[in-house]
Amino acid sequence: MTQPTVTQDRTADGVCIKIAGDLRTQSLDQVEGAFQTFQTDTSNVVVDLTGVNTLDTGGAWLVADLERRVRKGGAQVRLEGVQKAHASLLETVAENIPDELGEQAPPRGFVESVARLGARTTGAWTDSLSILGFLGLTLHRLVRTLIMPWRLRRAALVSQMEQTGFKALPIVSLMGFLIGVVLAFQGATQLKQFGAEIFVVELISISILRELGILLTAIIVAGRSGSAFTASIGSMKVQEEIDAMRTLGLDPIEVLVIPRVLALLIMLPILGFVADIAGLIGGALMSWIDLGVSPGMFLTRLKENTDVWQLAIGLIKAPFFALVIGVIACWQAMQVKGSAESVGQRTTASVVQSIFMVIAIDALFSIFFSELGV
Repeated sequence: MTQPTVTQDRTADGVCIKIAGDLRTQSLDQVEGAFQTFQTDTSNVVVDLTGVNTLDTGGAWLVADLERRVRKGGAQVRLEGVQKAHASLLETVAENIPDELGEQAPPRGFVESVARLGARTTGAWTDSLSILGFLGLTLHRLVRTLIMPWRLRRAALVSQMEQTGFKALPIVSLMGFLIGVVLAFQGATQLKQFGAEIFVVELISISILRELGILLTAIIVAGRSGSAFTASIGSMKVQEEIDAMRTLGLDPIEVLVIPRVLALLIMLPILGFVADIAGLIGGALMSWIDLGVSPGMFLTRLKENTDVWQLAIGLIKAPFFALVIGVIACWQAMQVKGSAESVGQRTTASVVQSIFMVIAIDALFSIFFSELGV
């Protein structure tokens, strides 16, 4: 078997690449590097295959890939000296060669699995530090804005309050109303077994005011407003508008992040309160229909047995939920790498992380208030 060789000569018309020997798969490692590194600065390339003795699919792939890359670079390429027996193979391979090479499958095995786990752990730790740094930067800008209110962009704040708050009122009200209806119906079904239907009022009021009202509102806001924050700021990152802001001497945190976070801090407690009222209305309506508990009786038991602290505990959580949702959404937007696909990935990650953190913080508050006996 003759070892394959590749030589490149410059001619008056351009470049001539001479290939000789046996282009067979078992010997291609000797010339594969020469094929991959070939580049031309001319518009005419001739590939001379006169000296090729034998050719299999692997060798034909190298020649066809070289031809494709040369054409993709804007040059004209011509094959010369192709034997009749090799022409059909070259044509078949050229027709089926992909435009882009697929990604190599990741290596498998115990060591590779441990390495991937370590890389993901390191990445999670790095992202956690980055989010904490972004949180500190946001809090610094927020405090500075409160100290120097003239720095606040009022038009942006009002616009974000409208988007995150007023436009979310219908879906939040409907959600709260339906949650109250479901709690009353399910509670009545269970309490009827013990003749304790009247206690459905306490079940509804404590569940909605203390936990479900603000928690589900925060989840809706994370999915609705958090995703919008990430998508809008991420799109600006792709279009290099944030870099333009920095060039003009504007602080992206102060211009983009603070109005959004402040709007959430203002509107989420209001939305939570609306969800609580809607939930109580839904629960009272279902109690009246299913159990015969009149609205007057419902209000009486609500006043007598439900402390105002139940409402306060729910609303105390709202600013923490708002801060977490806003910071995670804006941080994810700042991590966009310059493509529409990256915007979609970061938006999904923003919603998932925000909802997870909201539930985790709610659990911590539940433990904290339980230890205080509240």
